[in-house]
Amino acid sequence: MKKVAIIMGSDSDLPVVTPAIKQLKELGIETEVRVMSAHRTPGEAHEFSKNAIANGFGVIIAAAGMAAHLGGVLAASTTLPVIGIPCSGKVLDGMDALLSTVMMPPGIPVATVGVNAAKNAALLAAEILSLGNVELQAKLMEMRADMAEQVKEKDRALQEKLKEL
Repeated sequence: MKKVAIIMGSDSDLPVVTPAIKQLKELGIETEVRVMSAHRTPGEAHEFSKNAIANGFGVIIAAAGMAAHLGGVLAASTTLPVIGIPCSGKVLDGMDALLSTVMMPPGIPVATVGVNAAKNAALLAAEILSLGNVELQAKLMEMRADMAEQVKEKDRALQEKLKEL
């Protein structure tokens, strides 16, 4: 199975991306996590994404805040799917990163999840990889069925509480 790269613009983004790392590990997907900056190490970011296919990656997740150009910089050098995680900052609470990540020019797409929504980025990456992997598809379907059962259980518990009112 192809690997997933998680590239953070700063090591301070680790608390944001940790749910993605855990989710991918739970699904048995090999993950490489790195720090690269769109502005401070653009050469390294370019080289990484340019060589990502040859290095066995199937999806790149880019987590960045503020100007959040990392996803676009990585996407510019590869045809792999790139998923952006806009990270909340101190000034605009992630709205700046969200807009920077989602507003890509035609021809260089970056899929974007919600602000700090690393788990969704991991699940989207897994869904992309599952296109050629029935075992991974089954894991994802089981996960969805478990979530549905949890909601049903919460509804049952709510109905019991409402009887007491």
